[in-house]
Amino acid sequence: MSEKSLKDLEYELELKNAEIDELNMVLDSKKEEINKLKLYSTKLKYQNKNLEDKLDTKIDYDKAMIKELDDLSEKIKEKENIIEDKQDQVKYLRSLIDDYKGQLNANTENLDMQLKKITKNYEDLLKQKDSIIEKQDVQIANLIKSNEEITKSNKTNIISLKLQNEKYQEIIEKLTKTN
Repeated sequence: MSEKSLKDLEYELELKNAEIDELNMVLDSKKEEINKLKLYSTKLKYQNKNLEDKLDTKIDYDKAMIKELDDLSEKIKEKENIIEDKQDQVKYLRSLIDDYKGQLNANTENLDMQLKKITKNYEDLLKQKDSIIEKQDVQIANLIKSNEEITKSNKTNIISLKLQNEKYQEIIEKLTKTN
């Protein structure tokens, strides 16, 4: 081989070595970037898990509240059905009174008395229905108030935890500086 081609090969080898060094630096940079991304991914997974746990807790609480409201709604429906039945009874008795009024003058007072009792029961049932509705409104208001208090409490706890975290960070920094 000629001296010129040997020099060319040495030059080319040096260029290749420089390229390899440059690629190694890029590779090291990419490794650092991958490590940072892995750390960030781990942090996001942890945050996601915390959020999922909080969401599950909130969902369980909301499900319990919805079940309670459903139970109250079911009771109201039952009372409404009773009221409807009583209304049908009242209508039926009124029609009986209209049909037999002329023929049964002797029984008119008795039927009027029965009608008054049913009407009183109907009014009592209406009062019970109104009472149940008022209780449900109070419970709903209490649930809303409770939810707002829990939200405020959670915010306060978060702020408190952040302040504690900052204090602990300061203590750690002081301890690491003194050591």
